Order: sequence, then C-alpha cells, then structure tokens
Amino acid sequence: MLSFGLVTQAAEAGAIEPYVLRYLDAKEPVSVLVNSQGEMQLFSAEDLSAGQQLFSENCLNCHVGGATLPDPSVPLSLEALKGAVPPRDTLEELVAFIRQPMSYDGSKEAYLCRQVPESWLSQPEVENLAAFVLRAAEKAPGWGTRSF
Repeated sequence: MLSFGLVTQAAEAGAIEPYVLRYLDAKEPVSVLVNSQGEMQLFSAEDLSAGQQLFSENCLNCHVGGATLPDPSVPLSLEALKGAVPPRDTLEELVAFIRQPMSYDGSKEAYLCRQVPESWLSQPEVENLAAFVLRAAEKAPGWGTRSF
C-alpha cells in the first residue's frame, strides 16, 4: 500500500515500516508518556508500524503528515495536543480522544473524527495508533505543521 509516502510497503503482522525506523528513530523500543503522572510505556518498532498502518487506514484522509485538513489551525503537533481541553499529549489522553472525539476546546463531540469503540479496534491497537501519533509528533520532521 502506498499512501502519500507515509506507508512504503504493506504492513504485514510484525513488519517494520522504514518510516518508523528512519523518522521515528525506533530501532530500539521507545518510551511514550502514558499519563500526567509521568508513567512511561515502551513501544517497539513493530508496535509503531502497526500504529502507522492504522493511522494510514483510518486517519490519513484528514491528517496528512500530522496536519488537520478540516481545520489547519489544530495540527497533531505536541504543542497543539497539549493545548487541547482536555490535553491529548499523553497515551491515555489521546486514546480517550480516539475512543470519544471532542472538539479542541472539549465543549462538544467532534463529528469529523469518528468514535473508535473496542469492537472496532482493541485497546492494544488504539494504543499503538496513539503511540505512533505521539512519537511522530515528537520526532518526525515536519509532522503537525499548521500549513501544508
């Protein structure tokens, strides 16, 4: 599957995407912030590749390179994720958003992002997806820019 240069090969179970190795610097397991208490969780290159595949299949139409096409003022940068209400810059917070999307100010449901119940993606799958987004926001050059 080729999608805007983000996915360079079909993601088979356990396959590692070159993007993950090169731009997310995940040759070894990487730590992702789990919550505001500072707990961390390790994610392997395989986990992040699985998250990248889920992102490509489900999020890429609106979030090319971490931008947000429907509202470019709210990208998927760490700064923007942290500024959301509630913040979305930890694994737990981003998973909660994926499960129940809300507007950036938290005042209402977000209808441009669809809910992702466990019947659709399991908890480990959603965590891999969130870890991919957070690691990309931290490491990938150009990720989450406000202009594209």
